[in-house]
Amino acid sequence: MRYITAIILGLAFIVGLFILGKAYNYKFKTLETISVTGSADKDFVSDLIVWNGSYSRKSMDLKSAYAQLKDDQNKVRAYLNSKGVQNNEVTFSAVNIDKEFNNNTDKNGNIISKEFTGYNLSQNVRIESQNVDKIDQISREATELIQQGIEFNSSDPLFYYTKLTDIKMDLLAKASADGKQRAEIIAKNAGNSLGKLKKATLGVFQITGKNSDEDYSYGGTFNTSSKNKTGSITIKMEFAVN
Repeated sequence: MRYITAIILGLAFIVGLFILGKAYNYKFKTLETISVTGSADKDFVSDLIVWNGSYSRKSMDLKSAYAQLKDDQNKVRAYLNSKGVQNNEVTFSAVNIDKEFNNNTDKNGNIISKEFTGYNLSQNVRIESQNVDKIDQISREATELIQQGIEFNSSDPLFYYTKLTDIKMDLLAKASADGKQRAEIIAKNAGNSLGKLKKATLGVFQITGKNSDEDYSYGGTFNTSSKNKTGSITIKMEFAVN
């Protein structure tokens, strides 16, 4: 009887160890994961351009300065129309008025009086259009206004894309697929199979000039100086291993 009891206890101990071992292996097996970073990029062309320019007039008489500036505005609008720019693409700002003075100083450099030198009136013009190539060319030719006596200052145009959401969604799908493929290769080479996705963290969406050497930033880069751009995104993924 004592022999039978010992056998039973021994078998129970062995079975217990087997079950415990299986549970231990299962516990740590389910904790095994593969972490990867999927990435994707896509080239695209801007479909919106914003270009700003400014001009000014100065006179001792405010009305005279305003009349000259108004004439400049009409000439600028006519010039843009002659280049094919529509009126609904052009916005003129309010007129900015500055009173300008010369400081008269003594021999020690102290200001002793101020001499009024005139009113300086300035105005900005903003062109926003989907005719990107045309406006881009006009921005480089706008110095032609100087021939009409207008001191026109042209800023570099800014380039945008109005369907960034579509770009982001496309890149997100491609980056996710890339990450999963990387994880599958790792799991296969390790003799395992890939399990379910446990965690995914979206990286920063970056827009840089195509073929540029721009640095990526932690908060994301948003290029507006290049017509041709490259969008990129990363996603960190963690998978269970079977």
